[in-house]
This record gives sequence, structure tokens and C-alpha cells, in this order.
Amino acid sequence: MNTSSFLRVEREGRDGSRHYVVHTHDPKFSLELTPDAAAPDKIGQGVIKRIAVPNSWAGDYTKYSKYIGAAQEFFAASFQKPEPGTGGGRGRG
Repeated sequence: MNTSSFLRVEREGRDGSRHYVVHTHDPKFSLELTPDAAAPDKIGQGVIKRIAVPNSWAGDYTKYSKYIGAAQEFFAASFQKPEPGTGGGRGRG
């Protein structure tokens, strides 16, 4: 699955940081995740706290299911350091 359609947003607040993964292409949705403290790296694929999807009069929410796992994989990968020379981060590789 193409991970370029995902975006991770981290917001700092009074209660600590909050992590969101947004799917920017159709079907659009967002997940709020918290790092998995039980995972070996203390992040894992994240624990889903909230899922936000647009309202649908037809209730066809099954189209989101295959993207949720991909969003969790993106969440875990977004915390990994980029390989040298791959152009990760803000600079060019």
C-alpha cells in the first residue's frame, strides 16, 4: 500500500503529546493513536484511541478497514530513523 497518502501529526498539550495519522486521499479519515507501552520499542503500531470518518448516509464504513492496518504500520515506521542517503527528514539525501 502506498504510504505517501498518510501524514502523521503530533500535537503537544497539557496532557502530553497526541498522535494522529491522517489518510489524505479517498477514503479520507484520521486515527488518534497512542504509543504502545507494551511493545519492545515502547511505540509499536500504536493503540487506536479514536477513528474519525466522514458521515455517510449509506453507512459504507467497510472501505476504511483495509486502510486502518496500513495507517498503524505508517505510524510505527514514522518513528524510525531514515536510512543514510534515503533523503529522510527535511533535507535532501
